[in-house]
Amino acid sequence: MKFFHISDLHIGKQLHYYNMGDNQKDIFKQIVDKAMEYRPDVIIIAGDIYDKSVPSAEAYSIFDKFLNDLSDIMPNIPVLIIAGNHDSAERLNYASSFLKKHKIYISVNPPESEDEYLKKIVLEDEYGDVNFYLLPFTKPGYIRHLFEEGVVSSYDSAIEAIIKRENIDYSKRNVLVSHQFYIAGEVTPDTCESEQIYISVGGLDSVDVRHVMNFDYVALGHLHGAQSIGYEHIRYSGTPLKYSVSEEKHNKSITMVTMGEKDSDLLIEKIALHSNQDVRSEKGTLSEIISRATDENRHDYISITLTDEDEIYKPKDQLEEHYDHILEVKIENSRTKAQLEETNYDATILSPFEAFKQFYKDMQGVEMSQEEEMIMTDVISSLQEGEGE
Repeated sequence: MKFFHISDLHIGKQLHYYNMGDNQKDIFKQIVDKAMEYRPDVIIIAGDIYDKSVPSAEAYSIFDKFLNDLSDIMPNIPVLIIAGNHDSAERLNYASSFLKKHKIYISVNPPESEDEYLKKIVLEDEYGDVNFYLLPFTKPGYIRHLFEEGVVSSYDSAIEAIIKRENIDYSKRNVLVSHQFYIAGEVTPDTCESEQIYISVGGLDSVDVRHVMNFDYVALGHLHGAQSIGYEHIRYSGTPLKYSVSEEKHNKSITMVTMGEKDSDLLIEKIALHSNQDVRSEKGTLSEIISRATDENRHDYISITLTDEDEIYKPKDQLEEHYDHILEVKIENSRTKAQLEETNYDATILSPFEAFKQFYKDMQGVEMSQEEEMIMTDVISSLQEGEGE
């Protein structure tokens, strides 16, 4: 069985107030074209469909066209979708019963009652059944009521409990689709600026891969860089587009997985995706950066660092004559470095969680308990996910 694994579409994303809708339309067309070329048996989208929990009308329209274009491929390719931490369960679940008729399956919440379990989609190939388990983004509070008191006390124990509850037959071929921050013991995955604000300091929202290692493949969403974590078969596909300058070195792609019979090696390949507008940085003097402008790169999203020692007259105005999507202009020279040294100040910027943790200790004279840390993590996460609505 062959399947595409993608995630973190972030439809509706703006990059420093630049609308990325046209870039997203183009990259989704590339994914549809690749699906027509490679003919996967299933397409997995592992969460964060939208960038905000209340998407714009344009965002809905872009996703609607993407699904329609995938549905037009004959024979139909099943599409499996889970909700991520950016998604609104209610909005993403809209028309799910209608979409199911077109082999588009959506799971937006973990089990909510004792008689509910993870949504399982069973597909068949020449070797028999493959069970796809859909596990949307889950907080401990979402499922704590399903277990005895004390069983679910963290993100890690929540995912462990919900997986054990499924009583999965691992003698069969099983695929998990999940949207969480997974680690492998002391090893953490590579992160970048674009998702770090949604990852808790101290790893409070981390989940160890040992709870999911028995699946034949684990299709992850949440992180923007394509990578495996702990095992080759537990993978983040990364975003199809660059969503911050910190991603400029990423090579965006579709992860294509070919699964044979049980216990055979997986074939994992990457199908390259290319955006019309790159996201990158430029550093040098004003004249050097201007000289590097070409017809091919002048429309890129660019973060610029100027190193001129002399004062420059309206540098951004001059740069905008050559680049039309400037994200920021920074100055880095001997004067700025000296000013920083003169302050003689350790400019450590605390995260919201760290700041509140320090405030709590100063006020109460004791450290926060683990339960209090979990509550504060959820509050901060909810506020960050709702920014810009």
